[in-house]
Amino acid sequence: MSTFLERVAARARADRKHIVLPEGSDRRTVEAARMVVDREIADITVLGDADVIGGFGINLDGITVIDPDRSLQAESLADELYELRRAKGMTREQAARLIGDELYHGVMLVKTGVADGMVAGAAHSTSDTLRPALQILKTAPGTRLVSAFFVIAVPDCPYGADGVFVFADSGLVENPDAEALSEIALASAASFESLVGDTAQVAMLSYSTKGSAHSDLTEKVVQATRLAREKRPDIRLDGELQLDAAIVPAIGASKAPGSTVAGNANVLVFPDLNSGNIAYKLAQRLARAEAYGPVTQGIAAPVNDLSRGCSAEDIVGVVAITAVQAQAQRN
Repeated sequence: MSTFLERVAARARADRKHIVLPEGSDRRTVEAARMVVDREIADITVLGDADVIGGFGINLDGITVIDPDRSLQAESLADELYELRRAKGMTREQAARLIGDELYHGVMLVKTGVADGMVAGAAHSTSDTLRPALQILKTAPGTRLVSAFFVIAVPDCPYGADGVFVFADSGLVENPDAEALSEIALASAASFESLVGDTAQVAMLSYSTKGSAHSDLTEKVVQATRLAREKRPDIRLDGELQLDAAIVPAIGASKAPGSTVAGNANVLVFPDLNSGNIAYKLAQRLARAEAYGPVTQGIAAPVNDLSRGCSAEDIVGVVAITAVQAQAQRN
């Protein structure tokens, strides 16, 4: 486990939360559950067929296992789901059927307070993982947009917060306009501070620094910077900045003199999903960075997605992050 994740796990242990893992038919999920409980990172409920889960031969002591098809809570959860979605045309029969789906069952455990968060995606697409969360949990109070970020931890790196950055949006919002980009920036600043524990310094990235080029692409970032500053003048945020000006002190001082963020950025806000996704994969593959995510922000309770190629250890990391997000939201 990396230094960053060790710090996150220590914070999770200090105020243990209850996380549901709905993909119990996947061995990696059960292996991760065992590691999380052994390391005292969180309390865990695994959803799935008890026979399949037991067949993996993994010690289940301290892990709650629920089969959605046989759960004693299924009827009450179906009633609750029906009440939540009846205005959208859902019938009681549809609600009962959906509660048999492990993802919907897991989100309803979060909605009803049984669990504090959910981690899934090892065996489901991002859309399938997030759909029930957006339908049932909806957005957090005061939030206009759900977005996603990656925590990037670059080894032996002098930049950012000892090599730790937030890259946003690198997983969800394809082409945000200036208003949406400003919301992503503010949410990402809060996420960085809650997970990393340092002061966020937010760079609104572009191929231009402080007017060195002019186009519709750069103007979007300029407008987003202005909107974000108007909403939260207390946050350290600047743009538009090229990447080198954002993270390298000497280049920041040369290209953006007077900026308190240039050269010191630890939250990198990309103008679209193309650039954000490409950047995190470049950092992961070429700089051998650890990449945790996509971590969602803006949902009323934390529900996070996994790569379908994830390892059990990757799941443990996202569980720790989800637990700390739950702490922040409860506070």
